[in-house]
This record gives sequence, structure tokens and C-alpha cells, in this order.
Amino acid sequence: MKKLLFIVFTILLAALSGCSSNSSGNEFKTVKVGISGSDTRVWDYISEKAEKEGIKIEIVKFSDYVQPNMALAEGEIDANAFQTVAYFNAFKKDHKLDLSAIGTTVLAPMGVFSNKVKDISEIQKGDEIAVPNDVTNLGRALLLLEKANLIKLKAGFDGKGGLENVTDYKGLKITPVVAGQAPRALDDVAASVINNGIAVDAGLNPKEDAIFREDKTAVPYVNIIAAQTKRKNDKTLIKLVEIYQSEAVTKFIQKTYKGATIPTIIPVKEIQNL
Repeated sequence: MKKLLFIVFTILLAALSGCSSNSSGNEFKTVKVGISGSDTRVWDYISEKAEKEGIKIEIVKFSDYVQPNMALAEGEIDANAFQTVAYFNAFKKDHKLDLSAIGTTVLAPMGVFSNKVKDISEIQKGDEIAVPNDVTNLGRALLLLEKANLIKLKAGFDGKGGLENVTDYKGLKITPVVAGQAPRALDDVAASVINNGIAVDAGLNPKEDAIFREDKTAVPYVNIIAAQTKRKNDKTLIKLVEIYQSEAVTKFIQKTYKGATIPTIIPVKEIQNL
């Protein structure tokens, strides 16, 4: 009889291994969420909201854009939230990963910055513009420059590709640089296209300092929450998405980032094939 009770107790412990409890003894479902970088302000706020729903969030920080997806595919984390849907779709295809977007979060607008001019219209023929040299961000930067009417791209260009897609430079010199070095190029070029997070790390305000930037129409660059495809309907993960997309979190993001990051809620079905 004692042996039977021991076996039952062991099974119960295994079943509860993914749960924790608070001081009142209430059980929580623990969700490991992977992010890239050190800014946890939004997720710290979401964690407080999630606890009221019986969800304990464990934030797992990564230092690059590769590990969070690999860790998710291996089941080391339950979800991640750090990437644009365009990057995600390309990455999972290239690495043959069975992952799915389960919700959208924010748009972190890429911007054009300058130490030489105050307005995008002041860019002249002969000027040099620095752009990120990695595949995803280079295409994104080119689309932004076309939107600013500084260059012309091949018809139907979707951001997947590089300078070979430019049909008219309009007298400008476009110079690819390592994304993290784009802010340092500001003293040497007329303007530099800089990712949102890199701009913030460099002490720039993406809303106030950019002379031109993306808006909500840049749908392929909306950030997402991702999970393993087999868990895309997991009730706990869906609840996590609902909390992120709540009005309270939207207001927190708006207040905290003062427009530098834009809450952007789009149905997943509209971004799956971007």
C-alpha cells in the first residue's frame, strides 16, 4: 500500500512540476517568455496582470535574434516576443522550424536620423545615406527611403533583397553598414537609417529625433508573440496574448515609450504569409 501511495505521489509531483504557488497557496501556471535585450518594462507590467489570471511569467533574456527561436523550437521556453513577423517568417522557413505567430504586439518604427539636416526634404543629390547591411533590415530600410521619395525600387519589391532592387538612386549614395554602427555613421553621412532599439540604445528618441520614420502601414515589421505550432491554441498562451493586447497594456506602452513604440494589434491571419 505504501509503495502504491509513493507512486501516486510521484505522478502528482510530475503533473504539478510546471506550476508554482504564491504565499496563499494558489497555484500558478508558469510561462517562460524569451526576449532579446534587457528592456523588460512591458513584460514586468504584463507579469503583474498575468498573476491575477493565475499565470506566472518567467522572462528569459537572449543577446541575439537567433537563440530565442531555437530555444522555442526546442521547448526550452514557451513563447518569445522580440521579432518582426517578416523576420520570423523568413527565419522559420530557413531553419525549417515548426513555429507560429499567436499574436501581434507593437511596431518599433525604423527611422531616418541626421546630424546634418532637420527635415527629410533637405537631403540633396550627392548626399550619402547609411543603411543596415543585414538582409532583413536592408530591405526594410530601402522601403523606408522609397516612402520618403529618396530612391525608386523595382515594382512589387517586398523588402526581401538588397541594393540590386534599387532602380533609381536619385543622385544619392546608399552605403550599407553594420546595424549597430548606424548611429556612429551620423557624423560622416547626411543621414542614417537606424533600427528603433539601436537608436534608443544610442540615446536617440525614435519619435522626436527621426526626420522620417515608419508608421502603422509598415505591417510586415509589426512585432509578434510566437509559440510552437502545436501549442498555438494553448489556453494559457492565448490568455497571455490577450493580456498584452489589453487596453491597460496599450496605455502603459504609450505612456512609457511616448510614441517611440506603437501598440499595433492585427489579426494573425493577416500576417501569416508576409
